[in-house]
Amino acid sequence: MQEKGTISIHTENIFPIIKKFLYSDHEIFLRELVSNAVDATQKIKRLAQLGQYNGELGDISVEVAFDKDKKTITISDKGLGMTAEEIKKYINQIAFSGATEFVEKFKDAKDANEIIGKFGLGFYSAFMVAKQVEINTLSYQEGAQPARWTCDGSTEFEISAGDRKTRGTDIILHINEDSEEFLDKWRLQGILDKYAKFLPVPIKFGTKTESVEDGVDDKGEKKWKSVEVDNIINTTSPIWTKSPNDLKDEDYLSFYKELYPMSEDPLFWIHLNVDYPFNLTGVLYFPKVKNDFEFQKNKIKLYSRQVFITDEVKDIVPEFLMLLHGVIDSPDIPLNVSRSFLQSDSNVKKINNYITKKVADKLAELFKKDRKVYEEKWNDIGLFVKYGMISEEKFAEKGKEFTLLKNTNGEFFTLTEYKDKVKALQTDKNEQVVYLYATDIAKQDAFIQSANKKDYDVLVMDSPIDNHFIQHLEMKEEKTSLKRVDADVVEKLIQKEDTYANLLTEEQSKKVKDVFEKAINNQAYRVEVEGLSPEEMPVTVTMEEFMRRMKEMAQMGGGMGFYGAMPDNYKVAINGNHPLIDKILKAEAEEDQAKLAKQAFDLALLAQGMLTGKDLTAFVKRSVELI
Repeated sequence: MQEKGTISIHTENIFPIIKKFLYSDHEIFLRELVSNAVDATQKIKRLAQLGQYNGELGDISVEVAFDKDKKTITISDKGLGMTAEEIKKYINQIAFSGATEFVEKFKDAKDANEIIGKFGLGFYSAFMVAKQVEINTLSYQEGAQPARWTCDGSTEFEISAGDRKTRGTDIILHINEDSEEFLDKWRLQGILDKYAKFLPVPIKFGTKTESVEDGVDDKGEKKWKSVEVDNIINTTSPIWTKSPNDLKDEDYLSFYKELYPMSEDPLFWIHLNVDYPFNLTGVLYFPKVKNDFEFQKNKIKLYSRQVFITDEVKDIVPEFLMLLHGVIDSPDIPLNVSRSFLQSDSNVKKINNYITKKVADKLAELFKKDRKVYEEKWNDIGLFVKYGMISEEKFAEKGKEFTLLKNTNGEFFTLTEYKDKVKALQTDKNEQVVYLYATDIAKQDAFIQSANKKDYDVLVMDSPIDNHFIQHLEMKEEKTSLKRVDADVVEKLIQKEDTYANLLTEEQSKKVKDVFEKAINNQAYRVEVEGLSPEEMPVTVTMEEFMRRMKEMAQMGGGMGFYGAMPDNYKVAINGNHPLIDKILKAEAEEDQAKLAKQAFDLALLAQGMLTGKDLTAFVKRSVELI
């Protein structure tokens, strides 16, 4: 049997198009060919189950081998195999119709996504690395004859009699000079570990050395010997393919360690399992991230029928859950022909919504089941929840139940509980409920104590996402505003009708202002003399809430670059009712007035952690002189 012919595409432009656009990463060839071998193996298993194949299945592993001297890579399976007619049907016609129109449409394509997803061209990824490809195959069908197909990457092929004696297919790649990097054991092992680690059929790649028991020695202790065994690179039944009822916590933790060997144990996990209106399985883990907002976005792996596809899952997983770890497997996610890019599809949106709902339901369940344990984990999961509240409306609706606010006393409240707690005391004269918050408890302690003296409560908002979460609360919570506890003196943060009057005369206030402006000698500090409680600090340095918030958002890349470029400006509030101000006014020498004013100002800077370097040294020296 011998036949020569032309692959029926009616043009010679198809291969350059495939080579140029179809696969941006050449290592994909091994994934595609191994996946095809697995498909053929699963089909023969299915035929056997249906009674349509009565032969012995035997060893059904897929084997990958290479020969550095011959410059070949071979992928062998014991699956369905093909007849010569099937080769002509499935290989030569490249599994699509209208080839001429295809070539005409895409010959000038500049974007692989124009081609992706149109046709089943996985086999032809072989030509990314091979100058010649051979297929040596024998069909499972009774009486079938072995067949061999060869092609050098042009449109010319040859079919002749093969020499395979057993059911299945060998794909032999004669590697081109540009791709000899793949003729390396560790390079191939790495690709197989990446793409085939959980395929449902055993994948053999050479051998490895293992230690096995070899009886006991004279002392009755076990002896060991080294033996060569098949190197099976995959686990054929990963936990996401099993029922949650058949799994224990140890199974989930063990799988997590397999995926992320260097990570701490996760907080908890969600087992995904749905078959309508789409098929989806997987396990998502909540890792311990605390306040680390550096997005490690490549931690969720996407599979299709246990074949690794990508770790770029931003279309499938909501943005706020990109810090999760784990696996998602779905045959219903539309992929391009190289299985590397997601396409726009209603299923993707449905899956996205499903995952959002599952995560929200899990968090609500944990909160209701054991609130104390949930509160203990809040430092780790708060980042996920707050980001979800900000970015996903559907999640925010459910999130009201389990989003927590924490105060400086370490107490936790739901959004409703907290408003009920502070509403009576922290409502200002404009009927706005004011939430006070701190971003650094240690640094802002003086301001927290000042608020506590009035029995005001102060929240802790110290995560990287809190600046945006604060704005979210102000939008969603009716008649509510949030102010950082050091954004102004406490009387101005929550203004009441019964404010303290400034006991200084207008002339005295002007003199005090002049003294401080000369002592500070910096236009970045705007001096104001105010009537405050005599128990408050004589001088307070603050940045206006709005300006500080805009600057912080600019630092996080929040589109506020204009504010980020503006110089820092601060308000210096002089407490006209404090005894020190009276002492400054009574000081006869201008030098003494300036020294006291500068000392009071430096104390205010020190309270904000803003006194450093030479200014701090001068402050210490001046303090010694004044004692």
